[in-house]
Amino acid sequence: MSVDLDRTRPIWRQIAGIVQARIEDGTYPAGSKVPSVVELSTEFEVAASTAQKVLGHLKAAGWVRAEVGLGTFVSDQPPARAER
Repeated sequence: MSVDLDRTRPIWRQIAGIVQARIEDGTYPAGSKVPSVVELSTEFEVAASTAQKVLGHLKAAGWVRAEVGLGTFVSDQPPARAER
């Protein structure tokens, strides 16, 4: 899937928004694994540090949780679902 990113806005925020939208629309359901740093950097053609920033932001915002050695997973109650 090719995604055109607006190079005038922070790339990591745009990618975080895309991943967040995928969580909200059920592409990544609660408890499912989200793409790794390598997978995100490949899909969006960005540096691994940018992809790491995306996952760090989503974790801090409560959208995902990281499990050492296993990966990053959608939180059981992501913020948007918790607000409903």
